[in-house]
Amino acid sequence: MTAAAADYRVAFELAPVGLVLSRERLMVDVNRELLRIFGAERDDLVGRSFEILYPSADEFARTGERIAARLDADGRYADERVMRRVGGHGGVAAGELFWCHVSGRALDPARPHASGIWAFEDLSAQRVLSVQLTPREREVAALLVQGLTSKGVGRQLGISPRTVDVYRARLMKKTGSATTPELVTKLLQRGP
Repeated sequence: MTAAAADYRVAFELAPVGLVLSRERLMVDVNRELLRIFGAERDDLVGRSFEILYPSADEFARTGERIAARLDADGRYADERVMRRVGGHGGVAAGELFWCHVSGRALDPARPHASGIWAFEDLSAQRVLSVQLTPREREVAALLVQGLTSKGVGRQLGISPRTVDVYRARLMKKTGSATTPELVTKLLQRGP
């Protein structure tokens, strides 16, 4: 290994965000921070599908479709979503759900899942999941937090604005919110 290659490897391993190199939605390589965030060992993730990091198979599938449809011209994509910890290592509970900022780049924008690099930032110190949400409620909540309207959320998720309003009403009831701004505030609340 050359000195330059060793430097890149050290930078990858010690990056302050979780990093994943992917191929066809499989994790080819992961760094230490990603293992810490998800409470996993390398053998738990390398060679496995990203699906293991999602709360449900449906969310994994829908997110993959959304990424493919929304890459920018350079192959970049970013969002905030609820992810699931693998757990079992570093005192992390298996199955714990948490807010995560995910950004990445497909190396070939024409083939979004062929290969890419993805960064994961744990937002659990800034946001707490204080209520139990369904998969679709989690997706709607994530987009409402980003400031999207019902029309914008519907467009992102491929559902009608009226359906978004139904999910928003459910979220408001679950969180005891009277208005959308109050709902967003509660969704963004810090932990104890």
